[in-house]
Amino acid sequence: MVMASTSAAPTLIGSVQRALRLLEAAGSHPGGAPAKQLARETGLALPTAYHLLRTLAHEGYLLRDKGVFMLGESARRLADAGALQNRRSKIKNSLADWRDAIGVPVYFAVYRDGEIQLVAVSDTPAAPAVDEWADFRETGHAHAIGQCLLGQLDKPSREDHLDRYPVQAITPYTVRDRRALLERLSRRPPTRPFIERQEYALGTVCAAIPITAGDTAAAMAISLPLHEEHRLLPAVEQLRNEIGKLLGAVALSISI
Repeated sequence: MVMASTSAAPTLIGSVQRALRLLEAAGSHPGGAPAKQLARETGLALPTAYHLLRTLAHEGYLLRDKGVFMLGESARRLADAGALQNRRSKIKNSLADWRDAIGVPVYFAVYRDGEIQLVAVSDTPAAPAVDEWADFRETGHAHAIGQCLLGQLDKPSREDHLDRYPVQAITPYTVRDRRALLERLSRRPPTRPFIERQEYALGTVCAAIPITAGDTAAAMAISLPLHEEHRLLPAVEQLRNEIGKLLGAVALSISI
């Protein structure tokens, strides 16, 4: 008895393959190319190529203009998504390097469109990240990342943020009111790390480093259990001293 092969070739859909070849061919011509040229470059019969080109144009993957076909908005969104994924991978890899070198969870966040955005976190089971039990966006006053980002904003932007997300008690150690927070931010030199002890999560200490990358406020941070607080300052200094090695990857991720 002949046994069926467990490594049979996958079923391929020819029309999809042909459409993808046409997309690649059109993408190689920034100014566009006519159907005849694209058919010739892909080895397709002109009627088949033209039918697929019209379908791709209808779906927005190609744009037909003055007899030539070029990439459309849908194809550009796919390309942008791929570039975004690549940038995310770069920053995650960079954070993982520091996580392993320092032995602490590492965070990266930006302030964009009036919101605190946690871009990436790298941790391990042995050194877990802080559990986001309260929304990071709404509790920026209570954690080192938020304080670091708010400290980089101009006064109107900072006031606007606190109008939308008022200072409130998260733990017994949280900064007590808006005035106290603003005084703390005004006293802190913009290039110094922001240290926070149990203000967001009991039993946890955190430190955040401001990052200058164009006009976008950004921060990298680390966290440790309270009983390991003695490691916090050496760890954040190690991260700050080497931050230049990460700046290229970090700057790429600002646009995420």
